[in-house]
Amino acid sequence: MSLAIQHLCNSLIRRSIELRALYRHASTQVGEPGLRTVLGEEAQSLSLVIAALQEQIRSHEGTPATRRRILGAVRYRFDALMPRSDDAWIRLLARNEQSLLRLFERVIARMGAGEAEMKAELHRQLPRLHSIDLDMHSLAKAAGH
Repeated sequence: MSLAIQHLCNSLIRRSIELRALYRHASTQVGEPGLRTVLGEEAQSLSLVIAALQEQIRSHEGTPATRRRILGAVRYRFDALMPRSDDAWIRLLARNEQSLLRLFERVIARMGAGEAEMKAELHRQLPRLHSIDLDMHSLAKAAGH
């Protein structure tokens, strides 16, 4: 695996770690018990994506990311400190989920034939990300946004 591809994949991992932290925090902040459960499940799904990508990098003797970006930590602090309604949490998470999904798709598009194994792994994760995205957009739509 080239260093450029490892860097791109580590960017995906870091962004996924950031979003997982936001889902976990939101699940403790929302008032609706059913929504807490859904957000916790979405965080677990992201954990599976993160673990799969980290393992794929390790299998190519690379060093996978294990933490979020510094900027991501700052954004998380800001997002975590802002009081939000359940609807606002849903909108924030839906936007972030959409952003992560687009990033995955851009990284896949940038990969060449030499990265077939990593590209295949990213493709395997897309249905999980699409499912999370669909859940969040369905919740946002139900909330009237």
